[in-house]
Amino acid sequence: MPEEGIELSPNEKLLTTDEIIKIAKIFIKQGVRKIRLTGGEPTVRKDIVTLVKRLNELEGLEEICITSNGIALHRKLPELIKNGLTSLNLSLDTLVDGKFILITRRNGLSAVLKSLNKALELNIPKLKINIVIMKGFNEDEIINFVELSKSNKIEVRFIEYMPFDGNKWSNNKMITYQDILSNIKVKYPNIERLSHKHGDTAKVYKIPGFEELQMMVI
Repeated sequence: MPEEGIELSPNEKLLTTDEIIKIAKIFIKQGVRKIRLTGGEPTVRKDIVTLVKRLNELEGLEEICITSNGIALHRKLPELIKNGLTSLNLSLDTLVDGKFILITRRNGLSAVLKSLNKALELNIPKLKINIVIMKGFNEDEIINFVELSKSNKIEVRFIEYMPFDGNKWSNNKMITYQDILSNIKVKYPNIERLSHKHGDTAKVYKIPGFEELQMMVI
């Protein structure tokens, strides 16, 4: 998050729930079976639970997913899952309080971890953590993130730092997926690549002995 913050879109520029449902129906008629609510932060919508409920009522839709920063999510997760949420992607780039405050401009790591634990407690079908790796910032936490899936059904997804307007990207901050994989192999040399499935957008890996069906995605 930039120090100066970002300009928020006015409400009249945002899709209403009725508009989202209308678009979802069109997608489903064209064969779409999975819809993800992302953002910005979807949990700031006052009607997020109602939106998930209405999506769940649409015939033909098989998966309802959400990508969240996790700050306020733990309070809404029980109702979201009860009303049809099947998959959660948590954006979490660090497990260290000071780094979290630096990158998000807020003190909320404990709330995000509470959301993570709540999702595990409620046994949501799919749970993923998205981590953007940046040199000199969080590459020393790669193994800590990997080990979150050792005994939990969590899919850890490492993402290369990509250039976007305002994120101060530079080659000096870039760590490639090969570098990430090499880092993991120092402690887990038996990590293995899984076969690529149609539609996969990532390279999928597995560490033998970790929680069954959980994969390291890079």
